[in-house]
Amino acid sequence: MKSYPTESIRNIVLVGHGGAGKTSVAEALLFCSGATTRMGKVADGNTVTDFEEEEIRKGVSISTALAPIEWKDHKINILDAPGYADFIGEMRAAMQVADLAVFVVSGVEGLEVQTQAAWNFAEELGLPRVIFINKLDRENSSFRRTLEQLREAFGIGVAPLALPLGREHDFRGVISVIDAGAFSYDDAGGVTEEPVPDDRKERLTEVRTSLLDSVAETNDELLERYLDGGELTREEIVGALHDGLAEATIFPVFVGAATKLIGLDRLVDAVVGAGPSPLDRPPVEGEDGKAREAKPDAPLSALVFKTTTDPYVGRVSLFRVYSGVLRGEGTLHNASQKIDERVGHVFTMRGKNQEPMDEVVAGDFGAVAKLSHTVTGDTLADKSAPITIRAVAPPEPLLPKAIEPKTKGDEDKLMTGLQRLIEEDPALGLERNDETHQTILWGMGDAHLGGIVERLKRKFSVEIEEVPFKVPYRSTLRTKAEALGRHVKQSGGHGQYGICNVRVEPLPRGEGFAFVDKIYGGSIPNQWIPSVEKGVRAAMEQGVGTGFLMIDVQVELYDGKYHSVDSSDMAFQLAGSQAMRDAVAKAGVTLLEPVWKVDVLVPESFTGDIMGDLQKRRGIPEGIDTLSGGRQIVHAKAPFAEVIHYATDLRSMTGGQGTFSWSFSHYQEVPHDLAQKILDRTKEQATA
Repeated sequence: MKSYPTESIRNIVLVGHGGAGKTSVAEALLFCSGATTRMGKVADGNTVTDFEEEEIRKGVSISTALAPIEWKDHKINILDAPGYADFIGEMRAAMQVADLAVFVVSGVEGLEVQTQAAWNFAEELGLPRVIFINKLDRENSSFRRTLEQLREAFGIGVAPLALPLGREHDFRGVISVIDAGAFSYDDAGGVTEEPVPDDRKERLTEVRTSLLDSVAETNDELLERYLDGGELTREEIVGALHDGLAEATIFPVFVGAATKLIGLDRLVDAVVGAGPSPLDRPPVEGEDGKAREAKPDAPLSALVFKTTTDPYVGRVSLFRVYSGVLRGEGTLHNASQKIDERVGHVFTMRGKNQEPMDEVVAGDFGAVAKLSHTVTGDTLADKSAPITIRAVAPPEPLLPKAIEPKTKGDEDKLMTGLQRLIEEDPALGLERNDETHQTILWGMGDAHLGGIVERLKRKFSVEIEEVPFKVPYRSTLRTKAEALGRHVKQSGGHGQYGICNVRVEPLPRGEGFAFVDKIYGGSIPNQWIPSVEKGVRAAMEQGVGTGFLMIDVQVELYDGKYHSVDSSDMAFQLAGSQAMRDAVAKAGVTLLEPVWKVDVLVPESFTGDIMGDLQKRRGIPEGIDTLSGGRQIVHAKAPFAEVIHYATDLRSMTGGQGTFSWSFSHYQEVPHDLAQKILDRTKEQATA
């Protein structure tokens, strides 16, 4: 693909709720531009941007795909982002590198949850937005109802530039608000102009007047002329829309049906004519506050926003060049890791297919293969003028699964595969819990983790299975006690001799472990005192009495006995361990559970249900904060055992409208009846 100057580049991301038709819009744009010779269908599994096996089988997008097209001497980089909550990390990363977000909204379902979530993120980024109301050829579709929902949610800046020509199965084209003309489409996407139907003229006049009012207010000179009864030219309207888009104050609305190629040309014309080029966007800022403008003659800066693994060429890094020019066949400097990378040829991706490029200029997208160390979020920059671009932080993975390989001996293959997938998808997390001896895979939801399991099998030939999740309970002593540790054995030759007397007591939560040496008179020589402590610690780590790590205990060593010949380091270690066993027998043991701080963000109408549900989970609500937009944050603390699957449960309770964050708070005592059940279950598992 040839290079285009920065001012002739447009970078758009298709976002919206899953099922709204984003992939079909991408497919239609590819076909209308001549980039493809046939129109793929999601149902047939032959679209350009849904090429992973999991996407084809399930009929949903699970990762962002790049698909550039050429339109009227411009290059448009299309990013098709997933629309389901499990894959929000992909969507956020794509939105960061785009210059314009095209919100695809179903005219049947209307405004949906993930559309709102994407809009909120676009506001955070200050990203220009347009809206494409899709599926207006379907039964029960309604442009008017959908527009009202959008305006209620996003304000009066939502401005229709097109009205539908016909309804539902009779939908055949669009009425241009700017041109005040009607355009019908045939099955091949051909366009014919026709008179505006009489029953639509009044509505067209009403919408056009509203649009001109908004446009005129963007410029004092235009406003004065407009109020004096003067006409605004098409160029002035498009120019004002360009300014309103760039400032994110006007959000043009287009209509169509992607699978019937209706309205896509109007959308892409607006992207080229009124959409921002990289030059219209603010300079990118580095973590040190340095800024780089989108100029080819500036020092190089490029952000790697996605990493994929190709079965033939290995790791592929997709990037956006923010300044300078990136050329292949040389060395690039990774400013994030402060290392150099050897680079082969550069190319762009159209779905899974590579398109060679000579160079990638400021504002454009490209890809390179086989970078040894570079991962998603890294910055490639001029070594003599480095800059590190702050990448969008990946969302916190909120759903844990305990996993293990189905085939013993595949542990190394499993860890290698997971590390590679984490490089591709920063929304994944991996943890090896030393207390429960489990490998924990963290993700955004069941669909997210299910896709990872499938990719592990397909790409790395590793099959895994989910095993019961073990909560990292802990234990402590119930009360004070004095205990004796005695390890005395004689078996011929050197014996083993170590005796220690200890006083034990529980400490307040979070105090950890304290070992106090109160030996006087040499009843235990100084050289063996650390051995006693080592034995005590070993017993606590093994979870004496429960199998769960013991914490918040003070052990005071106050007396003991030794033998000048038979005492040893190991003898006093074993004596210290035995002393803790005796302490548990006398003082009793209390089971402790981890408690997490949970902050739940929901629409106000769900607050009561959330409070009630958290209380059922033995949670303690601690307050509510009211935010704008009718949203509230419920603050609570809840036992981790009760909220392990909260990511799935909250989504179900709120229809996907609730989100939450959490962090570890403290350990607290488990209620006695529940503690006994946990201990009984642990003993059963240990003997199974």
